[in-house]
Amino acid sequence: MATRVLSVSLYPLGWLMTVTAIMAGTAGCNALTNYHDRDIDALMMRTRHRPLPSGRITPRAALRFGLGLVSISLILAALLNLFSLLWMALGILDNVGVYSLLLKRRSSLNILLGGFSGGLPVLFGWSAVTPGPVGGLPHPIVPLLMAGLVFVWIPVHIWFLAVSYRTDYSTAGVPMLPVVIGSVAALRLITIFSMIMVPFSLELYFFGPLGSIYGVVALVTGLAILAGSLWVLYKPTETNAWRMFKVSSPYLFLLFIAMIVDVALKG
Repeated sequence: MATRVLSVSLYPLGWLMTVTAIMAGTAGCNALTNYHDRDIDALMMRTRHRPLPSGRITPRAALRFGLGLVSISLILAALLNLFSLLWMALGILDNVGVYSLLLKRRSSLNILLGGFSGGLPVLFGWSAVTPGPVGGLPHPIVPLLMAGLVFVWIPVHIWFLAVSYRTDYSTAGVPMLPVVIGSVAALRLITIFSMIMVPFSLELYFFGPLGSIYGVVALVTGLAILAGSLWVLYKPTETNAWRMFKVSSPYLFLLFIAMIVDVALKG
């Protein structure tokens, strides 16, 4: 009961704690993965100027910083409710443990299995304001669909990046999918995931509480990424893959903004 009062009744404090926990958790994971990957980051053109490989931050300082931020996120999550703590802990475990420590240097499935952590902040945010496994009624499926949408988007976005920096990843010995199966085969999979992503995003319109604003934004942006995926598959150059990486970057931002606007206009 105490955690429920903290996250619901103390509305401004609960929201502040939620936002701070997400920011600390994601930043902490980023610091820890950069700490672990500092050797391969130094070999890649794209990452060699990051603070650790460039020497602007010492590994020890980065490790302390990352662990401190992760600890803050877990403490705040625990103060909200137990399900928020669960989602936060699983997100950190998947991103740092599964993706960075276990899979990134060993398997081309690194993005897929490590992508679960991308959707867990959604479940964390939902449970922080409506305590429960995936939130309360009347739409318990909504947080799962939102988290699933993030999960489906991640390989589309990251594999475009991996195609554009395929040589970089190969030099560093990182088995990203385009390195293992080739750029064209990877672009075919990107197109397939894009085809899954469009109807998946529309499920929030057909089966959730969202209205026409979200539906239109989801349809237009989803078709744009699908068309771009087909275009890069037709003209598979690293430059075109980079362009689609940049185009796909604001996709989730636009969809989540559309959700907020849609719900706000409904009152």
